[in-house]
Amino acid sequence: MQKDDNGRYKYVFVCGLHRSGTTVLGRNVARLENCTALENTPRFIDEGQLLQDVYRIDTEFGGAGRFGFHPRAHLTETSDLLTPENVARLRTSWHLYWDKSKTICVEKTPGNLLMTRFLQAGFPNSYFVVIRRHPIAVSMATQGMKLPGIMWNVKITSLHRLFEHWLRCHELFEEDKKHLKHLYEFTYEDYIDNPAKCHQEIAAFIGTGDSEVGNAEITGSYNKKYFDRWSKLLTRSFFKRYYQYIARKYEPRFVKYGYSLTKGLGIDEEVLRGHGKTSAALGALYCLGADACAILRRFETFDLKLQIKALLPGFILVRIWRVRHRALLSKGKANVVSP
Repeated sequence: MQKDDNGRYKYVFVCGLHRSGTTVLGRNVARLENCTALENTPRFIDEGQLLQDVYRIDTEFGGAGRFGFHPRAHLTETSDLLTPENVARLRTSWHLYWDKSKTICVEKTPGNLLMTRFLQAGFPNSYFVVIRRHPIAVSMATQGMKLPGIMWNVKITSLHRLFEHWLRCHELFEEDKKHLKHLYEFTYEDYIDNPAKCHQEIAAFIGTGDSEVGNAEITGSYNKKYFDRWSKLLTRSFFKRYYQYIARKYEPRFVKYGYSLTKGLGIDEEVLRGHGKTSAALGALYCLGADACAILRRFETFDLKLQIKALLPGFILVRIWRVRHRALLSKGKANVVSP
């Protein structure tokens, strides 16, 4: 891409935690008039993070449900990575896979949620479309998530840590969004309720039309299955005291975002209030037990190859992944530029 072409493009970054609906949303935004998504990349998922070597990807920070705890996952306009050379490399890496006949470039990576200020500094003509989903659905979906081809599969994590991660990431974003010039923010629940309205508003937000977008792949059934599972854990599980404890603990913080861990889910809240005197010490013991169970489940679930990886030091895994990653990037660029 020529440097003089920078001004003719708009960049739309789709942001949201893993399992928040970013894949479907990114695909539908790319169907808007004059929009293009990253396509035919050498990676198994067409995400911008996997096509560059300027910044570290979220898997290097633990992956889904974990990356937000690492301080280096949160990038802003003060980052040392924002050099003219790095910005040029980043643009070039992505423009290889965007349709050059279109001028609104869409990039979807869940970790974008903690990189909005960094991306705005590197791509001044940028727009951020941020989706937020109920923490029960996000957290429980993340527990069973596996991604083929990643350096390691998602490690099974206790539910209270996933709740904490949801809050950590959204709290950071709440501060970051005060610095953003162009932001469209909405919920997954709003999206499934009226996708056509959301598509129209997003199209107006980025300055294009919405005639190419349908409503396929959008359903509310996915949330319900997680709500039903959560209700059973609170009322029937052998470990229900643990789940009731974390429901009471995190409820006030989630309410600030318009979500509840008890209301509207068919749960008898009197049952929860009846066990409301759990001490902080006993609650901490419940959480330690949940963490121990998660560790045991990792070894029960993973095959030998993955267990060996789990025992290797993180820096060795990262080094192995980066060597393979750079080889794929080089191969992908050669395939794109070759006649």
